[in-house]
Amino acid sequence: MARSFLWLVSIFSTFSIAYCIDDKCAACNAVAAELEIQLSKEKPRNHLDMRHRLDSKGQRQGKVIDYRMSELRAVELLDGLCEKMQDYTLEKIDSSRQEWIKVDNWDILTIDKQEAKAYSKDISSYCGRLLEETEDELTELIKQGSIKGGDVSKVLCQDLSKHCSSLSGSHLVDTDDDDDEL
Repeated sequence: MARSFLWLVSIFSTFSIAYCIDDKCAACNAVAAELEIQLSKEKPRNHLDMRHRLDSKGQRQGKVIDYRMSELRAVELLDGLCEKMQDYTLEKIDSSRQEWIKVDNWDILTIDKQEAKAYSKDISSYCGRLLEETEDELTELIKQGSIKGGDVSKVLCQDLSKHCSSLSGSHLVDTDDDDDEL
């Protein structure tokens, strides 16, 4: 009995993951939207002073690095991104369409909460795989200043991962009542 239950659970979870991330473009756009949010929340930072050594004359040696072009900035932007994706779930819009939504309050969801939580884990896992595939290139683009608010979806989903052939809408809705932009 327990073996057949485990088999059934593994089959359901396999179909759940395959179904939920069937539209990789929409999932990628949701990840890009969350990265856009992180970019918009960024506060101006000072340069990084890497002059920690003194030469024979007592002068500091090393470099001063612009924070916006630093690897530290890229790491801070990408670190924790996939954990933030656990605030997203897949919502059925109509019989043929679903959208990734950011959930601010799981208690007011009108869809099955257990299924919604499963979707949130799925997109978080997808995010991990996406970043694993694109992290080096994405980090370099961030360091070069090529990633700016408004073009993350194009860069991440079309250029790097190739999960979207052309920008066909973000498939993402913010469920909070604030006037926050995605």
